[in-house]
Amino acid sequence: MSLQRRLLLYLLLCAPLVWGVALYFSVHRARHQINELFDTELIRLARQVHSTLDPSLGPSDAQLPAAPEEGSPDAGESDIRDLAVAVWDQSGQLLLADREGIQLPHLPRRSGFFNEDVAGRPWRIYYLQSLDGRWQVAAGQAAYERDELIYGLMVSQVAPWFVVLPFLLVLMAWAVRRALSPIGTLTADLASRSADDLQPIPVQSIPVELRPMLEAINALFLRIDELLVRERRFTADAAHELRTPLAVLRAQWDVVRLSSTAPEREHAGHQLDAGLDRMARLVTQMLALSRVESGDVPPLKEVDWVPIVERAMGDCLLLAERRGIELACEWPSAGVHPMPLLGDEHLLTVLLRNLLDNAVRYAPAGTGVVMRFLPDAVEIENGGPPLPSARLARLGERFYRPEGQEEVGSGLGVSIVQRIAALHELDVVFSAGRQGEGVKVQLRFSAAQH
Repeated sequence: MSLQRRLLLYLLLCAPLVWGVALYFSVHRARHQINELFDTELIRLARQVHSTLDPSLGPSDAQLPAAPEEGSPDAGESDIRDLAVAVWDQSGQLLLADREGIQLPHLPRRSGFFNEDVAGRPWRIYYLQSLDGRWQVAAGQAAYERDELIYGLMVSQVAPWFVVLPFLLVLMAWAVRRALSPIGTLTADLASRSADDLQPIPVQSIPVELRPMLEAINALFLRIDELLVRERRFTADAAHELRTPLAVLRAQWDVVRLSSTAPEREHAGHQLDAGLDRMARLVTQMLALSRVESGDVPPLKEVDWVPIVERAMGDCLLLAERRGIELACEWPSAGVHPMPLLGDEHLLTVLLRNLLDNAVRYAPAGTGVVMRFLPDAVEIENGGPPLPSARLARLGERFYRPEGQEEVGSGLGVSIVQRIAALHELDVVFSAGRQGEGVKVQLRFSAAQH
């Protein structure tokens, strides 16, 4: 069921219910007011009759002058059959009565209001007993007269509502449709958008009730846009970077296939293996970068650096041996904890492995690479000439590789390092080594934490 029909149904159900409750209380209040008015009049009538009684009255004078006929000019709009007066003496003898009063019951020594049946109809009768007990006056009125007045008042109030009910329903339907028109406009706007249109929906002209939903939709659009930007960037970078390795592998395979001598075939095979290693390394790093950028990070826990360093240095050991690089790790003095950190050991292993791999690859052959743990930082330093400031500034750009590099690489290692460091609220700082030679990479707590 649509929201518009649901609102109309609720209005159609609730409006009569509210009217019924209001009518019930109106009838109850009107009955109280009318009873109060007519009871007052009965008391006044009984007291007036009592004050005019003549002690000389006897049974022969028991009839009052005849009342005017109903509908005659003298009767006006009154209904004389619904009002009665009677007077009795102390022995119960009827002394005075009008035509209806003759039928009023005599209740000796009674005073106050009583509801009695007179000629088969309910009446409300007020009895007034004189102080000396000589007279008892009764003034009564048919209960139907009061009910007729109440019903007349209610009908005069309810009838206009029933007359205007169809118009009210039409107005309610228009009002509901008008109130829900922003939803229709929003639906049409979203339906007409293309799949890649993730512009925020303006909320200035939207009703306050819809703004939280639109703000949530806009936030979802922003997250989807960021995801698409990452995916497009990853796809473009991968297409750009894979183009060259694939072409090289194809050329190297052609060399292997066309080699005529065993030494040529062996040399071409080594080149093909190196190309495959570069391709595998590129794919592995691209997948790691994609995982990190997507925010797929498990819960962080206190880091134990020893197994992380063992795994990272073990992965780089073959490369270090091939290039004659000596790997070393310096730990703090006894009793000093090496850089306490909450993190993910797998991601931190990837981080250290990439830094060590770069340090080993770009250090001059026969030199060394040192990993140094401090109480508030981790440093990795290699030997060789220092890098120019322009090249230091570009470290971390995706797929950036300086000219003249002999070692295979993809230019993604430092990007992965920086993203993992950011997830652990760490800064990656590149600078010259302690002796002014080589390159030093420092992992330290982000300035935003201080």
